[in-house]
Amino acid sequence: MSYTQLAIVAVVCAVLFDLLVARTQLLKRRVFWTSYAIILSFQLLTNWWLTSRNIVMYNPATIVGLRIASAPIEDLLFGFALVLGVLTNWMRIGALEKRRQQL
Repeated sequence: MSYTQLAIVAVVCAVLFDLLVARTQLLKRRVFWTSYAIILSFQLLTNWWLTSRNIVMYNPATIVGLRIASAPIEDLLFGFALVLGVLTNWMRIGALEKRRQQL
């Protein structure tokens, strides 16, 4: 499986986890998109630094080739999936803990 395919699968899994499994509906909240915009700016800066200096390199055969801030677009997909997955899980665990404390 290529890096591109893995990145797409990661995004699909994170979206399904948010909307159907945990049901936190973060994707529908402005606070998520504001937080993601802040995180994205730092991700782009970090990716640019790592890839423009060849600290991290990618096999051209496994990526689409579209780059933003010197990093493959797939990195942004993975970053999105990671942020959404972690925040969704954080919200889900927080809600479970709150319910547990109320019992």
